[in-house]
Amino acid sequence: MLDLSGKIALVTGGSRGIGRAIVLRLAEQGADVALSYKGNASAAAEVVAAVEAMGRRALSAQADARSQQGAEGLVKAVLEAFGRIDILVNNAGITRDNLIMRMGPEEWSEVLETNLFGAFYTLKAVTRPMLKARGGRIINISSVSGQAGQTGQANYSAAKAGLIGLTKAAARELASRGITVNAVAPGFVLTELTQDLSDDLKGQLVDRTPLGRFGTPEEIASAVAFLASDEAAYITGQVLAVDGGLVMM
Repeated sequence: MLDLSGKIALVTGGSRGIGRAIVLRLAEQGADVALSYKGNASAAAEVVAAVEAMGRRALSAQADARSQQGAEGLVKAVLEAFGRIDILVNNAGITRDNLIMRMGPEEWSEVLETNLFGAFYTLKAVTRPMLKARGGRIINISSVSGQAGQTGQANYSAAKAGLIGLTKAAARELASRGITVNAVAPGFVLTELTQDLSDDLKGQLVDRTPLGRFGTPEEIASAVAFLASDEAAYITGQVLAVDGGLVMM
């Protein structure tokens, strides 16, 4: 069993879906966990209560992923509460799907600012304390869309591909201080977003996936927990696809 006892983790966008599953898995493995959320305070409070019920410390903070000041304030709050940050999971993200010819500039910029700029701001904010500690784990949640592209998701695909580039560049910059930086690229996962898809579209997505089913948030969380652990100490700059074989590279 992966042991994260005594570790302090920060998960952005940790109140629902994949982010919630990641928070709970890290806590199950022994970590104290802080999470950020955009607007759903009650969902964040429920996750905090679930973590505390395991006997771990938890903290939630509202933060706008698009704001550098917000990222800096979030990291500062976690450092004040817990003293350090050992694990950062950049999970916060949104979709604004549309065909390129119909996509407005605000749909483009909002997704890039949230999914890519936000990850950069939070990563940047944790680098100084991690460098000082001479160690850390950073895991960015990318997507199969960033590896293969998806119709109607030029903004999302570009942001998630950019996140892979950020992962590799940061891995090179931070490796000398014992900080690893990796990405997890989920395939089609059952969340609140995908539950609203039509049965026909769900069937098409399953047909495209070699393992013949959707993934679960818990399966993504398991990959994150591994990359956050000491067992993954010699892995950096990598993209771990958890996608049922959808994208084979």
